[in-house]
Amino acid sequence: MGELISRERAHEMLIGPGLPYEIEPFQISGVTLRTWKHAPKNLREVLEQSEKFSDSEFMILGNRRISYVGHYNLVCKLSHFLKSSMGVSKGDRVALVMRNLPEWSVAFWATTAIGAIIVPLNAWFTGKELQHCINDCGAKVAIVDFKRANILRSFYGQLMVKRVIVTEEQESILVGPEISFNHVIKDSPDNKKLPDVQIGPDDDATIFYTSGTTGKPKGAVGSNRNICVNILTSNFRASVRQLCRGMTPRVLGGSPNQAKTLVPVPFFHVTGCHAILAAGVYAGSKFILMKRWDVEEALKLISTEKITNVVGVPGMILQMLESEIFDEWDTSSITSISYGGAPAMKKLGDLISRHLKNVDAENGYGLTEASALVAYNAGKMYEKKSWSCGFPSPICDVEVKNKSSELVNQGDVGEIFIRGPNVVRGYWNNQKETDRKFSNGWFATGDIGRIDQYGLLEILDRHDDILIRGGENIYTVEVENILVAYPGVIEAAVLGRDHAVLGQEVVAFVRTKSQQNITEEELILHCRKNLAEFKIPVELNLTSDPLPTNAAGKILKRSLQKSITRA
Repeated sequence: MGELISRERAHEMLIGPGLPYEIEPFQISGVTLRTWKHAPKNLREVLEQSEKFSDSEFMILGNRRISYVGHYNLVCKLSHFLKSSMGVSKGDRVALVMRNLPEWSVAFWATTAIGAIIVPLNAWFTGKELQHCINDCGAKVAIVDFKRANILRSFYGQLMVKRVIVTEEQESILVGPEISFNHVIKDSPDNKKLPDVQIGPDDDATIFYTSGTTGKPKGAVGSNRNICVNILTSNFRASVRQLCRGMTPRVLGGSPNQAKTLVPVPFFHVTGCHAILAAGVYAGSKFILMKRWDVEEALKLISTEKITNVVGVPGMILQMLESEIFDEWDTSSITSISYGGAPAMKKLGDLISRHLKNVDAENGYGLTEASALVAYNAGKMYEKKSWSCGFPSPICDVEVKNKSSELVNQGDVGEIFIRGPNVVRGYWNNQKETDRKFSNGWFATGDIGRIDQYGLLEILDRHDDILIRGGENIYTVEVENILVAYPGVIEAAVLGRDHAVLGQEVVAFVRTKSQQNITEEELILHCRKNLAEFKIPVELNLTSDPLPTNAAGKILKRSLQKSITRA
Protein backbone atom coordinates (compact mmCIF):
# COMPACT_ATOMS: atom_id res chain seq x y z
CA MET A 1 0.00 0.00 0.00
CA GLY A 2 1.36 3.43 -0.97
CA GLU A 3 1.00 6.91 0.48
CA LEU A 4 -2.45 8.15 1.50
CA ILE A 5 -3.54 11.12 -0.61
CA SER A 6 -6.32 13.69 -0.55
CA ARG A 7 -9.47 13.68 -2.66
CA GLU A 8 -8.20 16.77 -4.48
CA ARG A 9 -4.92 15.08 -5.37
CA ALA A 10 -6.79 11.96 -6.50
CA HIS A 11 -8.86 14.12 -8.86
CA GLU A 12 -5.68 15.65 -10.29
CA MET A 13 -4.38 12.17 -11.07
CA LEU A 14 -7.59 11.06 -12.78
CA ILE A 15 -9.19 14.15 -14.40
CA GLY A 16 -7.44 16.17 -17.06
CA PRO A 17 -6.37 16.09 -20.73
CA GLY A 18 -5.28 12.60 -21.71
CA LEU A 19 -6.20 11.07 -18.33
CA PRO A 20 -8.69 8.19 -17.89
CA TYR A 21 -11.50 10.42 -16.62
CA GLU A 22 -11.05 13.47 -18.80
CA ILE A 23 -14.07 15.80 -18.82
CA GLU A 24 -15.40 17.72 -21.82
CA PRO A 25 -18.37 20.06 -22.40
CA PHE A 26 -21.29 19.11 -24.63
CA GLN A 27 -24.72 20.47 -25.43
CA ILE A 28 -28.08 18.72 -25.27
CA SER A 29 -31.42 20.47 -25.83
CA GLY A 30 -29.61 23.81 -25.75
CA VAL A 31 -28.08 23.21 -22.31
CA THR A 32 -24.30 23.00 -21.90
CA LEU A 33 -23.22 20.21 -19.58
CA ARG A 34 -20.01 18.37 -18.64
CA THR A 35 -19.45 14.72 -19.42
CA TRP A 36 -16.77 12.04 -19.34
CA LYS A 37 -14.88 12.20 -22.64
CA HIS A 38 -14.11 8.46 -22.66
CA ALA A 39 -17.55 7.19 -21.63
CA PRO A 40 -18.92 4.36 -23.80
CA LYS A 41 -21.32 5.58 -26.47
CA ASN A 42 -24.02 3.05 -25.65
CA LEU A 43 -24.82 -0.03 -23.57
CA ARG A 44 -24.10 -2.33 -26.49
CA GLU A 45 -20.50 -1.08 -26.45
CA VAL A 46 -20.31 -1.86 -22.72
CA LEU A 47 -21.51 -5.40 -23.35
CA GLU A 48 -19.14 -5.98 -26.30
CA GLN A 49 -16.08 -4.93 -24.32
CA SER A 50 -17.03 -7.48 -21.62
CA GLU A 51 -15.89 -10.22 -24.03
CA LYS A 52 -12.32 -9.50 -22.92
CA PHE A 53 -13.15 -10.99 -19.51
CA SER A 54 -13.79 -14.29 -21.32
CA ASP A 55 -13.74 -17.25 -18.90
CA SER A 56 -13.80 -15.12 -15.73
CA GLU A 57 -16.81 -15.89 -13.56
CA PHE A 58 -19.67 -13.47 -14.16
CA MET A 59 -22.55 -14.39 -11.87
CA ILE A 60 -23.32 -16.84 -9.08
CA LEU A 61 -26.71 -17.79 -7.66
CA GLY A 62 -26.78 -20.85 -5.43
CA ASN A 63 -25.25 -23.69 -7.44
CA ARG A 64 -25.43 -21.79 -10.73
CA ARG A 65 -22.15 -20.29 -11.92
CA ILE A 66 -21.93 -18.44 -15.24
CA SER A 67 -18.83 -17.07 -16.98
CA TYR A 68 -18.58 -13.83 -18.93
CA VAL A 69 -18.34 -15.71 -22.21
CA GLY A 70 -21.32 -17.88 -21.26
CA HIS A 71 -23.34 -14.77 -20.43
CA TYR A 72 -22.36 -13.07 -23.70
CA ASN A 73 -23.39 -16.11 -25.74
CA LEU A 74 -26.79 -16.22 -24.04
CA VAL A 75 -27.28 -12.50 -24.73
CA CYS A 76 -26.44 -13.03 -28.41
CA LYS A 77 -29.02 -15.83 -28.71
CA LEU A 78 -31.80 -13.90 -27.00
CA SER A 79 -31.09 -10.68 -28.92
CA HIS A 80 -31.41 -12.49 -32.27
CA PHE A 81 -34.64 -14.16 -31.11
CA LEU A 82 -36.17 -10.86 -29.98
CA LYS A 83 -35.27 -9.13 -33.24
CA SER A 84 -36.00 -11.92 -35.73
CA SER A 85 -38.80 -13.94 -34.13
CA MET A 86 -40.53 -11.35 -31.93
CA GLY A 87 -40.13 -8.41 -34.31
CA VAL A 88 -38.58 -6.21 -31.63
CA SER A 89 -37.00 -3.19 -33.32
CA LYS A 90 -35.05 -0.17 -32.19
CA GLY A 91 -37.20 1.90 -29.84
CA ASP A 92 -39.66 -0.91 -29.05
CA ARG A 93 -40.25 -1.66 -25.38
CA VAL A 94 -39.57 -4.98 -23.62
CA ALA A 95 -40.90 -5.38 -20.08
CA LEU A 96 -38.70 -7.28 -17.60
CA VAL A 97 -40.41 -8.61 -14.47
CA MET A 98 -38.40 -10.98 -12.29
CA ARG A 99 -36.35 -11.20 -9.13
CA ASN A 100 -32.56 -11.22 -9.35
CA LEU A 101 -31.64 -14.09 -11.64
CA PRO A 102 -28.90 -14.53 -14.27
CA GLU A 103 -31.74 -14.36 -16.84
CA TRP A 104 -32.48 -10.80 -15.67
CA SER A 105 -29.05 -9.71 -16.85
CA VAL A 106 -29.36 -11.68 -20.10
CA ALA A 107 -32.69 -10.00 -20.88
CA PHE A 108 -31.39 -6.52 -19.99
CA TRP A 109 -28.33 -6.69 -22.23
CA ALA A 110 -30.08 -8.54 -25.08
CA THR A 111 -32.77 -5.84 -25.28
CA THR A 112 -30.49 -2.81 -25.06
CA ALA A 113 -27.99 -4.37 -27.50
CA ILE A 114 -30.57 -4.17 -30.32
CA GLY A 115 -31.58 -0.59 -29.52
CA ALA A 116 -34.86 -1.56 -27.88
CA ILE A 117 -35.93 -0.05 -24.55
CA ILE A 118 -35.83 -2.32 -21.52
CA VAL A 119 -38.54 -1.65 -18.91
CA PRO A 120 -37.48 -3.27 -15.60
CA LEU A 121 -40.53 -3.48 -13.35
CA ASN A 122 -40.65 -3.97 -9.61
CA ALA A 123 -41.10 -7.69 -9.05
CA TRP A 124 -43.21 -6.93 -5.96
CA PHE A 125 -45.74 -4.77 -7.81
CA THR A 126 -49.33 -6.00 -7.71
CA GLY A 127 -50.89 -7.44 -10.86
CA LYS A 128 -52.75 -4.16 -11.38
CA GLU A 129 -49.58 -2.10 -11.07
CA LEU A 130 -47.79 -4.39 -13.53
CA GLN A 131 -50.72 -4.14 -15.94
CA HIS A 132 -50.59 -0.33 -15.78
CA CYS A 133 -46.83 -0.16 -16.42
CA ILE A 134 -46.77 -2.77 -19.21
CA ASN A 135 -49.63 -1.09 -21.05
CA ASP A 136 -48.41 2.44 -20.33
CA CYS A 137 -45.04 1.77 -21.97
CA GLY A 138 -46.61 -0.25 -24.79
CA ALA A 139 -44.32 -3.25 -24.33
CA LYS A 140 -44.24 -5.63 -27.27
CA VAL A 141 -42.78 -8.52 -25.22
CA ALA A 142 -42.52 -9.28 -21.50
CA ILE A 143 -39.78 -11.45 -20.00
CA VAL A 144 -40.81 -12.75 -16.57
CA ASP A 145 -40.04 -15.40 -13.97
CA PHE A 146 -42.63 -18.05 -13.18
CA LYS A 147 -43.96 -16.34 -10.04
CA ARG A 148 -44.65 -13.12 -11.95
CA ALA A 149 -46.28 -15.13 -14.78
CA ASN A 150 -48.73 -16.49 -12.22
CA ILE A 151 -49.56 -12.96 -11.09
CA LEU A 152 -50.02 -11.69 -14.65
CA ARG A 153 -52.20 -14.52 -15.93
CA SER A 154 -55.48 -13.00 -14.78
CA PHE A 155 -54.51 -9.83 -16.71
CA TYR A 156 -53.51 -11.39 -20.04
CA GLY A 157 -56.79 -10.33 -21.60
CA GLN A 158 -55.98 -6.68 -20.81
CA LEU A 159 -52.27 -6.73 -21.71
CA MET A 160 -51.04 -5.50 -25.08
CA VAL A 161 -47.89 -7.65 -25.14
CA LYS A 162 -47.41 -10.04 -28.03
CA ARG A 163 -45.57 -12.71 -26.05
CA VAL A 164 -44.55 -13.48 -22.46
CA ILE A 165 -41.22 -15.30 -22.19
CA VAL A 166 -41.14 -17.25 -18.93
CA THR A 167 -38.02 -18.46 -17.12
CA GLU A 168 -37.94 -20.89 -14.15
CA GLU A 169 -41.01 -22.34 -15.85
CA GLN A 170 -42.89 -25.56 -15.37
CA GLU A 171 -43.44 -26.21 -19.04
CA SER A 172 -46.56 -28.33 -18.65
CA ILE A 173 -48.54 -25.37 -17.36
CA LEU A 174 -47.46 -22.57 -19.69
CA VAL A 175 -50.61 -20.85 -20.93
CA GLY A 176 -51.83 -18.24 -23.41
CA PRO A 177 -49.02 -16.02 -24.77
CA GLU A 178 -46.32 -17.72 -22.68
CA ILE A 179 -43.25 -19.35 -24.20
CA SER A 180 -40.29 -20.98 -22.49
CA PHE A 181 -37.10 -18.96 -21.98
CA ASN A 182 -35.09 -22.18 -21.90
CA HIS A 183 -36.60 -23.36 -25.19
CA VAL A 184 -35.89 -19.97 -26.77
CA ILE A 185 -32.22 -20.31 -25.84
CA LYS A 186 -32.02 -24.01 -26.72
CA ASP A 187 -33.70 -23.61 -30.14
CA SER A 188 -31.88 -20.41 -31.19
CA PRO A 189 -28.91 -20.66 -33.58
CA ASP A 190 -25.48 -20.52 -31.95
CA ASN A 191 -24.80 -16.87 -32.85
CA LYS A 192 -21.56 -15.50 -31.46
CA LYS A 193 -22.27 -11.95 -32.59
CA LEU A 194 -25.02 -9.45 -31.83
CA PRO A 195 -27.48 -8.35 -34.53
CA ASP A 196 -26.25 -5.33 -36.49
CA VAL A 197 -27.95 -2.22 -35.05
CA GLN A 198 -26.75 1.40 -34.90
CA ILE A 199 -27.36 3.01 -31.50
CA GLY A 200 -26.70 6.65 -30.62
CA PRO A 201 -25.80 8.03 -27.18
CA ASP A 202 -29.10 9.86 -26.87
CA ASP A 203 -31.30 6.97 -27.98
CA ASP A 204 -33.63 5.81 -25.21
CA ALA A 205 -32.44 2.68 -23.39
CA THR A 206 -34.51 2.20 -20.22
CA ILE A 207 -37.78 3.09 -18.55
CA PHE A 208 -37.79 2.71 -14.77
CA TYR A 209 -41.15 3.18 -13.11
CA THR A 210 -40.96 5.04 -9.81
CA SER A 211 -43.61 4.74 -7.12
CA GLY A 212 -44.69 8.12 -5.83
CA THR A 213 -46.62 8.84 -2.67
CA THR A 214 -49.73 9.50 -4.73
CA GLY A 215 -50.98 8.40 -8.12
CA LYS A 216 -49.70 5.69 -10.43
CA PRO A 217 -46.02 4.86 -11.04
CA LYS A 218 -44.21 7.21 -13.45
CA GLY A 219 -41.77 5.89 -16.06
CA ALA A 220 -38.40 7.72 -16.03
CA VAL A 221 -36.89 7.48 -19.53
CA GLY A 222 -33.12 6.99 -19.53
CA SER A 223 -30.87 7.30 -22.56
CA ASN A 224 -27.75 5.30 -23.36
CA ARG A 225 -25.73 8.40 -22.46
CA ASN A 226 -27.43 8.72 -19.05
CA ILE A 227 -26.43 5.21 -18.07
CA CYS A 228 -22.98 5.16 -19.66
CA VAL A 229 -21.85 8.34 -17.87
CA ASN A 230 -23.09 6.78 -14.63
CA ILE A 231 -20.99 3.69 -15.38
CA LEU A 232 -17.90 5.87 -15.60
CA THR A 233 -18.92 7.88 -12.53
CA SER A 234 -19.27 4.65 -10.54
CA ASN A 235 -15.82 3.47 -11.63
CA PHE A 236 -14.34 6.95 -11.10
CA ARG A 237 -15.49 7.05 -7.47
CA ALA A 238 -13.96 3.59 -6.93
CA SER A 239 -10.65 4.87 -8.33
CA VAL A 240 -10.75 7.94 -6.07
CA ARG A 241 -11.51 5.74 -3.07
CA GLN A 242 -8.53 3.50 -3.85
CA LEU A 243 -6.14 6.42 -4.32
CA CYS A 244 -7.24 7.99 -1.04
CA ARG A 245 -6.35 4.68 0.66
CA GLY A 246 -2.90 4.59 -0.92
CA MET A 247 -3.80 1.98 -3.55
CA THR A 248 -3.30 2.17 -7.32
CA PRO A 249 -6.54 1.74 -9.32
CA ARG A 250 -6.65 -0.44 -12.40
CA VAL A 251 -6.97 2.57 -14.76
CA LEU A 252 -3.54 3.76 -13.54
CA GLY A 253 -1.92 0.34 -13.88
CA GLY A 254 -2.98 -1.18 -10.58
CA SER A 255 -3.86 -4.80 -9.86
CA PRO A 256 -6.41 -6.32 -12.26
CA ASN A 257 -7.83 -8.53 -9.51
CA GLN A 258 -11.53 -9.19 -10.07
CA ALA A 259 -13.94 -7.51 -7.65
CA LYS A 260 -16.45 -9.92 -6.10
CA THR A 261 -19.66 -8.05 -5.33
CA LEU A 262 -22.45 -9.23 -3.06
CA VAL A 263 -25.78 -8.10 -4.56
CA PRO A 264 -28.58 -7.97 -1.96
CA VAL A 265 -30.45 -5.16 -3.76
CA PRO A 266 -32.76 -5.76 -6.74
CA PHE A 267 -31.66 -5.15 -10.32
CA PHE A 268 -35.06 -3.57 -11.04
CA HIS A 269 -33.93 -0.41 -9.22
CA VAL A 270 -31.31 1.90 -10.76
CA THR A 271 -28.81 1.24 -7.96
CA GLY A 272 -28.81 -2.47 -8.71
CA CYS A 273 -29.00 -2.05 -12.48
CA HIS A 274 -26.79 0.94 -13.27
CA ALA A 275 -24.45 1.40 -10.30
CA ILE A 276 -23.85 -2.31 -9.67
CA LEU A 277 -24.65 -4.46 -12.74
CA ALA A 278 -23.79 -2.11 -15.61
CA ALA A 279 -20.79 -0.52 -13.88
CA GLY A 280 -19.59 -3.97 -12.78
CA VAL A 281 -19.85 -5.46 -16.28
CA TYR A 282 -17.72 -2.58 -17.55
CA ALA A 283 -15.10 -3.39 -14.91
CA GLY A 284 -15.32 -7.20 -15.18
CA SER A 285 -16.72 -7.76 -11.68
CA LYS A 286 -18.19 -11.00 -10.37
CA PHE A 287 -21.74 -10.80 -8.98
CA ILE A 288 -22.94 -13.02 -6.15
CA LEU A 289 -26.75 -12.86 -5.98
CA MET A 290 -29.05 -13.42 -3.01
CA LYS A 291 -32.60 -14.71 -3.34
CA ARG A 292 -33.65 -12.38 -0.55
CA TRP A 293 -31.88 -10.31 2.11
CA ASP A 294 -30.85 -12.45 5.06
CA VAL A 295 -28.01 -11.51 7.40
CA GLU A 296 -26.80 -15.06 8.00
CA GLU A 297 -26.88 -15.92 4.28
CA ALA A 298 -25.00 -12.70 3.48
CA LEU A 299 -22.27 -13.49 6.02
CA LYS A 300 -22.05 -17.07 4.72
CA LEU A 301 -21.58 -15.85 1.14
CA ILE A 302 -18.98 -13.27 2.21
CA SER A 303 -17.02 -16.03 3.93
CA THR A 304 -17.29 -18.77 1.29
CA GLU A 305 -17.08 -16.66 -1.88
CA LYS A 306 -14.43 -14.27 -0.48
CA ILE A 307 -16.58 -11.24 -1.25
CA THR A 308 -14.59 -8.02 -1.70
CA ASN A 309 -17.40 -5.49 -2.24
CA VAL A 310 -20.58 -5.22 -0.16
CA VAL A 311 -23.33 -2.83 -1.27
CA GLY A 312 -26.77 -2.11 0.13
CA VAL A 313 -29.00 0.39 1.86
CA PRO A 314 -27.77 1.62 5.26
CA GLY A 315 -30.22 -0.61 7.14
CA MET A 316 -28.75 -3.77 5.59
CA ILE A 317 -25.19 -2.84 6.55
CA LEU A 318 -26.32 -1.93 10.07
CA GLN A 319 -28.18 -5.22 10.54
CA MET A 320 -25.15 -7.18 9.39
CA LEU A 321 -22.66 -5.39 11.65
CA GLU A 322 -24.93 -5.56 14.70
CA SER A 323 -25.83 -9.20 14.17
CA GLU A 324 -25.07 -11.52 17.07
CA ILE A 325 -23.43 -13.93 14.61
CA PHE A 326 -21.21 -11.40 12.81
CA ASP A 327 -18.01 -12.54 14.54
CA GLU A 328 -18.71 -16.19 13.70
CA TRP A 329 -17.91 -15.62 10.01
CA ASP A 330 -14.72 -14.69 8.15
CA THR A 331 -15.22 -11.20 6.68
CA SER A 332 -11.54 -10.45 6.11
CA SER A 333 -11.93 -10.50 2.30
CA ILE A 334 -14.06 -7.31 2.33
CA THR A 335 -12.20 -4.31 0.95
CA SER A 336 -15.13 -2.01 0.20
CA ILE A 337 -18.57 -1.18 1.65
CA SER A 338 -20.88 1.18 -0.21
CA TYR A 339 -24.34 2.24 0.82
CA GLY A 340 -27.06 4.67 -0.19
CA GLY A 341 -30.73 4.72 -1.20
CA ALA A 342 -31.79 6.06 2.21
CA PRO A 343 -30.33 8.53 4.73
CA ALA A 344 -27.51 6.93 6.73
CA MET A 345 -27.53 6.56 10.51
CA LYS A 346 -24.79 8.60 12.19
CA LYS A 347 -23.46 5.57 14.06
CA LEU A 348 -22.93 3.47 10.93
CA GLY A 349 -19.50 4.86 10.07
CA ASP A 350 -18.21 4.10 13.57
CA LEU A 351 -19.59 0.56 13.39
CA ILE A 352 -17.84 -0.09 10.07
CA SER A 353 -14.47 1.16 11.34
CA ARG A 354 -14.86 -0.87 14.54
CA HIS A 355 -15.85 -4.19 12.94
CA LEU A 356 -14.01 -4.06 9.60
CA LYS A 357 -10.40 -2.92 9.55
CA ASN A 358 -8.77 -1.47 6.42
CA VAL A 359 -12.07 -1.31 4.53
CA ASP A 360 -12.97 1.54 2.17
CA ALA A 361 -16.41 2.75 3.21
CA GLU A 362 -18.60 5.07 1.17
CA ASN A 363 -21.97 6.74 1.48
CA GLY A 364 -23.75 7.99 -1.62
CA TYR A 365 -26.81 9.74 -2.97
CA GLY A 366 -28.73 9.07 -6.14
CA LEU A 367 -32.18 8.51 -7.55
CA THR A 368 -34.00 7.01 -10.51
CA GLU A 369 -34.21 10.27 -12.46
CA ALA A 370 -30.43 10.70 -12.13
CA SER A 371 -29.64 7.20 -13.45
CA ALA A 372 -28.33 6.36 -9.96
CA LEU A 373 -25.32 8.32 -8.72
CA VAL A 374 -25.25 12.06 -7.92
CA ALA A 375 -22.86 12.43 -4.96
CA TYR A 376 -20.57 10.23 -2.89
CA ASN A 377 -18.60 10.48 0.34
CA ALA A 378 -15.32 8.60 0.81
CA GLY A 379 -11.83 9.06 2.19
CA LYS A 380 -11.04 11.66 4.86
CA MET A 381 -14.39 13.42 4.56
CA TYR A 382 -16.16 10.12 5.19
CA GLU A 383 -14.14 9.67 8.35
CA LYS A 384 -15.12 13.19 9.45
CA LYS A 385 -18.82 13.06 8.49
CA SER A 386 -19.85 9.56 7.38
CA TRP A 387 -23.59 10.27 7.35
CA SER A 388 -23.15 12.96 4.70
CA CYS A 389 -23.72 12.08 1.04
CA GLY A 390 -20.46 13.77 0.12
CA PHE A 391 -19.45 15.88 -2.85
CA PRO A 392 -21.38 15.96 -6.13
CA SER A 393 -19.84 14.00 -8.99
CA PRO A 394 -17.51 16.16 -11.15
CA ILE A 395 -20.08 16.06 -13.96
CA CYS A 396 -23.10 16.91 -11.77
CA ASP A 397 -24.37 20.28 -10.58
CA VAL A 398 -26.32 20.42 -7.32
CA GLU A 399 -28.27 23.41 -6.01
CA VAL A 400 -30.45 23.93 -2.95
CA LYS A 401 -33.47 26.23 -3.35
CA ASN A 402 -36.27 27.57 -1.19
CA LYS A 403 -40.00 27.46 -1.94
CA SER A 404 -39.64 30.54 -4.17
CA SER A 405 -37.04 28.69 -6.29
CA GLU A 406 -34.28 30.99 -5.02
CA LEU A 407 -30.82 29.67 -4.10
CA VAL A 408 -30.35 29.43 -0.33
CA ASN A 409 -27.17 30.36 1.51
CA GLN A 410 -24.62 27.64 2.19
CA GLY A 411 -25.74 25.65 5.21
CA ASP A 412 -29.41 26.60 4.84
CA VAL A 413 -32.08 24.01 4.17
CA GLY A 414 -34.09 23.69 0.97
CA GLU A 415 -35.09 21.38 -1.89
CA ILE A 416 -32.26 19.72 -3.82
CA PHE A 417 -32.04 20.30 -7.58
CA ILE A 418 -29.62 18.41 -9.83
CA ARG A 419 -28.32 18.77 -13.39
CA GLY A 420 -25.98 16.66 -15.47
CA PRO A 421 -25.67 14.21 -18.38
CA ASN A 422 -27.02 11.49 -16.08
CA VAL A 423 -30.40 13.20 -15.61
CA VAL A 424 -33.17 11.56 -17.66
CA ARG A 425 -35.22 13.49 -20.19
CA GLY A 426 -38.55 13.06 -18.42
CA TYR A 427 -41.41 10.66 -17.78
CA TRP A 428 -42.86 8.34 -20.42
CA ASN A 429 -46.32 9.33 -21.57
CA ASN A 430 -46.59 11.96 -18.81
CA GLN A 431 -45.86 15.47 -20.03
CA LYS A 432 -47.57 17.10 -17.05
CA GLU A 433 -45.20 15.52 -14.49
CA THR A 434 -42.24 16.06 -16.83
CA ASP A 435 -42.98 19.80 -17.01
CA ARG A 436 -43.46 19.96 -13.23
CA LYS A 437 -40.18 18.27 -12.30
CA PHE A 438 -37.77 19.06 -15.18
CA SER A 439 -36.71 22.52 -16.40
CA ASN A 440 -33.70 23.64 -18.48
CA GLY A 441 -31.78 20.49 -17.60
CA TRP A 442 -32.55 20.76 -13.87
CA PHE A 443 -34.51 18.12 -11.95
CA ALA A 444 -36.41 18.94 -8.76
CA THR A 445 -35.71 15.92 -6.56
CA GLY A 446 -38.25 16.49 -3.79
CA ASP A 447 -35.46 15.75 -1.31
CA ILE A 448 -34.78 18.25 1.45
CA GLY A 449 -31.19 18.93 2.41
CA ARG A 450 -28.32 21.39 2.60
CA ILE A 451 -24.71 21.88 1.50
CA ASP A 452 -22.49 22.32 4.54
CA GLN A 453 -19.36 24.45 5.08
CA TYR A 454 -17.17 21.77 3.48
CA GLY A 455 -19.34 21.56 0.35
CA LEU A 456 -20.81 18.21 1.41
CA LEU A 457 -24.40 17.37 0.53
CA GLU A 458 -26.55 16.27 3.45
CA ILE A 459 -30.04 14.78 3.00
CA LEU A 460 -32.44 15.65 5.81
CA ASP A 461 -35.68 14.17 4.54
CA ARG A 462 -38.03 13.54 1.67
CA HIS A 463 -40.30 16.53 1.23
CA ASP A 464 -43.29 14.25 1.78
CA ASP A 465 -41.79 12.85 5.02
CA ILE A 466 -41.32 16.18 6.80
CA LEU A 467 -43.67 16.56 9.77
CA ILE A 468 -45.12 19.92 10.75
CA ARG A 469 -46.13 20.12 14.41
CA GLY A 470 -47.61 23.42 15.55
CA GLY A 471 -45.82 25.21 12.71
CA GLU A 472 -42.42 23.61 13.45
CA ASN A 473 -40.70 21.47 10.83
CA ILE A 474 -39.51 18.09 12.08
CA TYR A 475 -37.09 16.09 9.93
CA THR A 476 -37.88 12.44 10.52
CA VAL A 477 -34.30 11.38 9.74
CA GLU A 478 -33.01 13.45 12.66
CA VAL A 479 -35.35 11.72 15.12
CA GLU A 480 -34.59 8.29 13.61
CA ASN A 481 -30.85 8.88 14.00
CA ILE A 482 -31.28 9.69 17.69
CA LEU A 483 -33.36 6.56 18.27
CA VAL A 484 -30.96 4.28 16.38
CA ALA A 485 -28.02 5.72 18.34
CA TYR A 486 -29.40 4.15 21.54
CA PRO A 487 -27.66 0.84 22.39
CA GLY A 488 -29.73 -2.14 21.35
CA VAL A 489 -31.84 -0.31 18.75
CA ILE A 490 -31.50 -1.79 15.26
CA GLU A 491 -33.77 0.41 13.17
CA ALA A 492 -36.44 3.08 13.54
CA ALA A 493 -39.13 4.73 11.44
CA VAL A 494 -40.70 8.05 12.39
CA LEU A 495 -44.08 9.11 11.03
CA GLY A 496 -46.71 11.75 11.62
CA ARG A 497 -50.11 11.29 13.18
CA ASP A 498 -52.85 13.82 12.47
CA HIS A 499 -53.71 16.07 15.39
CA ALA A 500 -56.75 18.35 15.56
CA VAL A 501 -54.82 21.25 17.11
CA LEU A 502 -51.13 20.77 16.26
CA GLY A 503 -51.63 19.42 12.75
CA GLN A 504 -49.26 16.48 13.32
CA GLU A 505 -47.44 14.79 16.15
CA VAL A 506 -44.52 12.35 16.17
CA VAL A 507 -44.97 8.57 16.28
CA ALA A 508 -42.05 6.13 16.13
CA PHE A 509 -41.69 2.44 15.34
CA VAL A 510 -38.51 1.00 16.85
CA ARG A 511 -36.94 -2.42 16.34
CA THR A 512 -34.70 -3.60 19.17
CA LYS A 513 -32.40 -6.58 19.65
CA SER A 514 -34.39 -9.53 20.96
CA GLN A 515 -32.32 -9.92 24.13
CA GLN A 516 -32.52 -6.22 25.05
CA ASN A 517 -35.30 -5.21 27.43
CA ILE A 518 -35.52 -1.61 26.32
CA THR A 519 -38.45 0.33 27.70
CA GLU A 520 -40.38 3.26 26.24
CA GLU A 521 -39.44 5.36 29.26
CA GLU A 522 -35.68 5.03 28.73
CA LEU A 523 -35.98 5.78 25.01
CA ILE A 524 -38.06 8.89 25.71
CA LEU A 525 -35.48 9.99 28.27
CA HIS A 526 -32.73 9.44 25.65
CA CYS A 527 -34.72 11.59 23.17
CA ARG A 528 -35.18 14.35 25.76
CA LYS A 529 -31.42 14.57 26.17
CA ASN A 530 -30.86 14.95 22.44
CA LEU A 531 -33.95 16.54 20.87
CA ALA A 532 -36.09 19.62 21.30
CA GLU A 533 -39.32 18.84 23.13
CA PHE A 534 -41.55 19.24 20.05
CA LYS A 535 -39.53 16.53 18.20
CA ILE A 536 -39.93 13.84 20.87
CA PRO A 537 -42.28 10.98 19.88
CA VAL A 538 -45.60 10.96 21.72
CA GLU A 539 -45.90 7.26 20.96
CA LEU A 540 -43.27 4.53 20.68
CA ASN A 541 -44.06 1.14 19.17
CA LEU A 542 -41.31 -1.30 20.22
CA THR A 543 -40.77 -4.64 18.51
CA SER A 544 -38.01 -7.21 18.03
CA ASP A 545 -39.42 -8.12 14.60
CA PRO A 546 -38.03 -6.49 11.43
CA LEU A 547 -39.91 -3.42 10.23
CA PRO A 548 -41.56 -3.89 6.81
CA THR A 549 -39.25 -3.13 3.90
CA ASN A 550 -39.43 -3.09 0.13
CA ALA A 551 -37.21 -5.19 -2.13
CA ALA A 552 -34.42 -2.63 -1.86
CA GLY A 553 -34.41 -2.83 1.94
CA LYS A 554 -36.02 0.57 2.55
CA ILE A 555 -38.55 0.76 5.37
CA LEU A 556 -42.13 0.95 4.07
CA LYS A 557 -43.47 3.89 6.04
CA ARG A 558 -46.79 3.78 4.23
CA SER A 559 -47.41 0.27 5.58
CA LEU A 560 -46.71 1.47 9.10
CA GLN A 561 -48.87 4.56 8.60
CA LYS A 562 -51.96 2.37 8.28
CA SER A 563 -51.64 1.31 11.91
CA ILE A 564 -51.60 4.89 13.19
CA THR A 565 -54.89 6.40 14.34
CA ARG A 566 -55.76 10.07 14.48
CA ALA A 567 -55.23 11.76 17.87
